[in-house]
Amino acid sequence: MAGYPQIKRSDTPRSFDSIEEERAHRKHMCALGYRAFGLLRFGQLGDGHISARDPERTDHFWMLGFGIPFRDATVDNLVLVAPDGSLAEGEGDINIAAYNIHWPILNARPDAVSAAHTHSPYGTPFSSQVRPIEPLTQESCMFVFDQALFDDEELEVVSTVGGTRIAEALGNNSLVILRNHGLLTVGSSVEAAVGRFVVAERVTEAHVKAGAGGQPISIEGAKVVADHYNNQNLEWFAFQYLVRDLLPDPTVVL
Repeated sequence: MAGYPQIKRSDTPRSFDSIEEERAHRKHMCALGYRAFGLLRFGQLGDGHISARDPERTDHFWMLGFGIPFRDATVDNLVLVAPDGSLAEGEGDINIAAYNIHWPILNARPDAVSAAHTHSPYGTPFSSQVRPIEPLTQESCMFVFDQALFDDEELEVVSTVGGTRIAEALGNNSLVILRNHGLLTVGSSVEAAVGRFVVAERVTEAHVKAGAGGQPISIEGAKVVADHYNNQNLEWFAFQYLVRDLLPDPTVVL
């Protein structure tokens, strides 16, 4: 654990002195995010992707090269994807489905640094119910007022046209439920997008297991919890705990 800084209550996402430092950090967090997904048994069939916007070429983004298992992700096997879907930097093939989804979202959301999506054990079956997250648990309040539903049968996003429709459905929210497909989150950092995704997966697990028998929290109570979470960088902290638990040595991806 010596490679991680101590977590403090006052911590916030870090700032950077140079573009090079910020790029290195984003790529490091992206590789750690893929590793964490892999250790959670997400993406074992090649389903899913995490993006990290380049801080200089802001219409480009980094993601894992096609065909590389999430548990083998390193900074060196990330590839930089250009706006037209071509390889701008790195070695390997580009995940075209990921490009079709991530580029339109990042293009529509200049505030977003990262998007995360995979076919998770509970997020995907929950998405088949074609309904929003309800305030059933404490963590679910994080999404009740910050979610969208992509009610569309285009499961194979074969072009950026489909990705653009997802971006339009997402709007200014941080979570979109893709009908019969799964969850997708965005964040102002890679840590926020990945942390938010994992929290959303836990929330949908509670929904699936509770079924129709869950007793919702009142809207008034949910607003109080949501406001607290929005002021505490919950998703960023969730990422810190997640990678520390699953990857005690953060240099494994370097």
